Amino acid sequence: MRFASLGSGSEGNALLVQSGASTVMIDCGFGVRQAIDRCARLGVDAAMLDAIVVTHEHGDHVGGVPRLARRFDIPVWLTFGTLAATESRWDGCTLRGFDSHDPFAIGDLEVQPFPVPHDAREPAQMVVTDGDRRVGVLTDVGETTSFIESSLRACDALFLEANHCEDMLSASRYPPGLKARIAGRYGHLSNRVAAALLARLAHGGLQHVVAAHLSRENNRPDLARQAFATALGGNVEDILVASQDDGLDWVVVA
Repeated sequence: MRFASLGSGSEGNALLVQSGASTVMIDCGFGVRQAIDRCARLGVDAAMLDAIVVTHEHGDHVGGVPRLARRFDIPVWLTFGTLAATESRWDGCTLRGFDSHDPFAIGDLEVQPFPVPHDAREPAQMVVTDGDRRVGVLTDVGETTSFIESSLRACDALFLEANHCEDMLSASRYPPGLKARIAGRYGHLSNRVAAALLARLAHGGLQHVVAAHLSRENNRPDLARQAFATALGGNVEDILVASQDDGLDWVVVA
């Protein structure tokens, strides 16, 4: 089992998870040409994707999905709330609705979604498993819950939001309303809050941790790495970062 990021941040997100003959894309906030090129950079033919799973309706996650899905006839999975918020976009697409508490299979992979607090209609994040290994995905979430944490326990890899440094956000040029939204319970996780969550999720079998969805304006990779490394009692070199421009190359979950 392995995973890779095409890019992660407010300008576009897409994550690939692959096992056996199955490749699933989680979100696509990139235009079709850019998505195809970024897939190719990872050695993936976008036409061969088995499905695209959408976490919520914000443009940096769903913006490129309809055109990519139509171009290659890729089935799209999304919660019914996300579908209701985006219904006019899907002409010509094959859609599969899911409940945010119910797992579903896509080829050799099983997606285990869970609801999260975020300022969207019915946002979900997920664990993806091949039956042996588990990759937990948590971005675009304002605060953690006991259900989120129970869903992410015993993961072999975590792709975890570290959106902002609280001090940098407070001092930023953003207007007060936007700062409040980002830092609020329906916004995004800071380095500090994400690191505290990571410390609670840490266990001996956790192989990989990726800091994701970093703000260009209000965070730095070194700050996110340091926060995560401190939470794990390890080295900053052990923490991976999914960047907006370069994403993240394939990470194997053994």
